[in-house]
Amino acid sequence: MAAAGTHYPWYKKEDTDAFFALFQNNIANFVIIAITMLGMGFPASIVYGQVLPGAAVAVMAGNFYYAWSAARLARKENRSDVTALSYGISTPVMFVFLFGVLLPAKQLTGDAELAWKVAVAACFISGAIEALISIIGRWVQYHLPRAAMLGAVAGVALTFIAGEMLFKTLEMPIIGLLVLGIIIVGLVARVSMPFKLPTSLFAIVVGTAMAYLIGDAGSERFSDAFTHLGFYPLLPNLAWFEGLGLLLTGMLAILTVVLPITLYNAIETMNNVEAMEAAGDKYDVRECQAVDGAGTMIGALFGGVFPTTVYIATVGAKWMGAGRGYSILNGAVYALATMFGLIAALAAIIPVSVVAPILVFVGMSMIATAFQSNDTRYYPAIALAMLPYFANYVMTRFNRGAGDVVSDISSAIVVMGQGAMFMAILLGAMTVSVIDHQFRRAAAFAAIAAGFSFVGLMHAPKLAFNAAPEFVMGYLGMALLFMYFSFQEAPKKH
Repeated sequence: MAAAGTHYPWYKKEDTDAFFALFQNNIANFVIIAITMLGMGFPASIVYGQVLPGAAVAVMAGNFYYAWSAARLARKENRSDVTALSYGISTPVMFVFLFGVLLPAKQLTGDAELAWKVAVAACFISGAIEALISIIGRWVQYHLPRAAMLGAVAGVALTFIAGEMLFKTLEMPIIGLLVLGIIIVGLVARVSMPFKLPTSLFAIVVGTAMAYLIGDAGSERFSDAFTHLGFYPLLPNLAWFEGLGLLLTGMLAILTVVLPITLYNAIETMNNVEAMEAAGDKYDVRECQAVDGAGTMIGALFGGVFPTTVYIATVGAKWMGAGRGYSILNGAVYALATMFGLIAALAAIIPVSVVAPILVFVGMSMIATAFQSNDTRYYPAIALAMLPYFANYVMTRFNRGAGDVVSDISSAIVVMGQGAMFMAILLGAMTVSVIDHQFRRAAAFAAIAAGFSFVGLMHAPKLAFNAAPEFVMGYLGMALLFMYFSFQEAPKKH
């Protein structure tokens, strides 16, 4: 425990590393959003003038709030080593809104502006639902085993963050491997960099300079970088209200996508808050879910179409020794960068292979935390909870063509990837319960899995009654098996 009157700094050196990790994580999502929406036929005026500014407002509001929340926790516990929660757009949620909300809305309306308004309304509703979910957030957190929740997070970290970013690292192996080496030395082994520069900044400067020197990055990057510079004011609008009418009168089917992904988002927040508690900083999960919902709604008021969440990168920031400064800086820089079109410029100038190794470290830290914060007997549960995300990753990358692409490997990949977060947590929870010989509790989790499968939250492309009957029967079979062993155990306790 720190001494009385401990000073909690606004900014410290370690915040710089964490800032670059969070900034690059979010900037990658922003660039994907821009490229994908432009490819779908949405005009630059909507993408750069509405969607990205709305997302920036949400990111700014959430990061500022969590910086304040970190200061409150530091005062309460009289500590100077509290790390603010990271905040941003979840990658899986982003892809679902791109291809499950924006694209169908564009196809149904045939009008980019109307489709954007429908997506804004869907985003607003998603935020409102998550805020309501916060009422039961702490109860759910108490009853779900930590190994199950952190195992699910580790699955995301292994596939969407560490795995994918390692692929990106090796697209430019001469540069990427050098930068990865710098990250391992500086952030894993904690060796000081030359001139006492923050590791992430040193890695980006060295990697970017070498990319241009050896010709892996051409001069055309600079010309591309400045094509979208301009002024995009952060102004509220009524798109969410106009979109509500369209959504509720002719496109209710889109809400069947919004509900499960919002539940996913709320659980992702819960998992990441749990991961931070395991790392030493205890935040209120209900407050965080409410703030995430409010941040999403605020973003929608400014034209944003993507829900936001407590970010998986938070534990990476904790490992870096960050405080609240990285969160404040991230929010401010994102607002300014979006207003003047600098996000697209930065993304064009700095090669992806230069920043990807930083995110590999973030994924590594999440996976390590899942194991380090649990007893060794729960390791099998963590490992099992990680597996559904292999399927989810394949689905996300191939989108609607996943079934055809992976059919020769296994017909189960697509259905396993649908509702992967729920499957991961419930399988992990069953395994933890069985390890503890709490067979009735395991049966209850299996019954919940059957219920989720019945309504289409798992193993089905959309919500519907009796959506995945074979999985319902499979999980009910597991429940009966666990109940059998529960009765077998009962005589031993008397």
